Amino acid sequence: MPIDDLWYLSKRGTDGKRLPSKRHGRGKRWRVRYQDAHGEPRERLFEKKVTAEDWDLKARTGAAVETKVDQSERQTTFREYAERWRLSREVGWALETRKRVESNLRCHLYPVFGDRPPRAVTLTTVMEWLSRRLAEDTPKSSLKLYFELLDAVMSAAVTDKVIPDNPCDGVKLAQVLRGLSRTPKWVPTEREVLALLGTVPDRYRAMIWLGAGQGCRLGEALGMEDGERCVDIGRAELHVVQQLRYSPKEHDGFYLSEPKAGSSGTLDLDQVVGEVLTEHVRRFPPAEVEMVDILSGEPVRRSVPLLFTTTHGNPFTDRTWSREWVGWRDAAGWPKEHGGFHALRHFFATTLITNHAEPQEVQRLLRHKTLRITLETYVHWWPKRDRRRGLIGEILRAASADL
Repeated sequence: MPIDDLWYLSKRGTDGKRLPSKRHGRGKRWRVRYQDAHGEPRERLFEKKVTAEDWDLKARTGAAVETKVDQSERQTTFREYAERWRLSREVGWALETRKRVESNLRCHLYPVFGDRPPRAVTLTTVMEWLSRRLAEDTPKSSLKLYFELLDAVMSAAVTDKVIPDNPCDGVKLAQVLRGLSRTPKWVPTEREVLALLGTVPDRYRAMIWLGAGQGCRLGEALGMEDGERCVDIGRAELHVVQQLRYSPKEHDGFYLSEPKAGSSGTLDLDQVVGEVLTEHVRRFPPAEVEMVDILSGEPVRRSVPLLFTTTHGNPFTDRTWSREWVGWRDAAGWPKEHGGFHALRHFFATTLITNHAEPQEVQRLLRHKTLRITLETYVHWWPKRDRRRGLIGEILRAASADL
């Protein structure tokens, strides 16, 4: 802030001379305005301008006692501050968000920045971390999430006066990632989907059909329950309204929540998928599993007739499902990288596209929030139509001939 001369007004008289203030000649003449260590606005008065300028410099650099950050604040590590940040905000987060933020901090940010004071995290530090993770082939979409989390923590630290500025502000992430792409890295062919169906046990074959024939995500398929709530055979409708989640620290383990990004929707049930599901229910009656349902906002414990469970009648965790999936994937000859259950959703989308489905229809069936997401993900699969040259001129010439 500029140093204020309290004896004179900022405006001048008609003769160009400065006008004296009401306190001219009384009290200390020079005022310095500043913020203390807690960010509160303060001011201090001085008799001499040189003394005021000297103190103003100390205040700006943090050397003045009144502006010094408490030593304990300076010694706070990134881990300690980030934990305070997380715990103070998670009350407004969904359970999935709380789990994701805690996991990303613990697994991806704390090993690098955790023991450093926030002030020691510089632009160069952040750029080195990004470059190293890219060299380790960290998926760009994942690295983007980690960086955005770091940016949020450091931005809050600036607001709390823990650090003077955010080192993430100088990072042009789009350039670092060289254009983040949603495009699938691998999409199975019809033969590869059939090969997978040939390796999966009968008990879980209907799940493959839900992925390849309806575009369901893994959690959505595992959360399917018997009855019209999810599968209405009579109306030929599939209601994607929930997904199965697992958290050992919340809701006693298994629970039902909304699909990803709130992408609930009612879809046309493919006739073949409907037949497969009907046969599945006949051969493998649903297992009644008591769990918490948080779809209405308030947790409600109820008995859920799950269509897909382990041979012991238990819901799948990510770990137990992965253990089964790896064996099926390898037997079918699918790649280890990008050969997960989600590849079936990509097969569903690209099959629609190559069979001339309209973009808006593909968006609706995938339950994407915006058409832009659909187009960015599958733009390379839409058939390219050659534009006939000279079309506009021909049309206008023909129209003029009729006049």
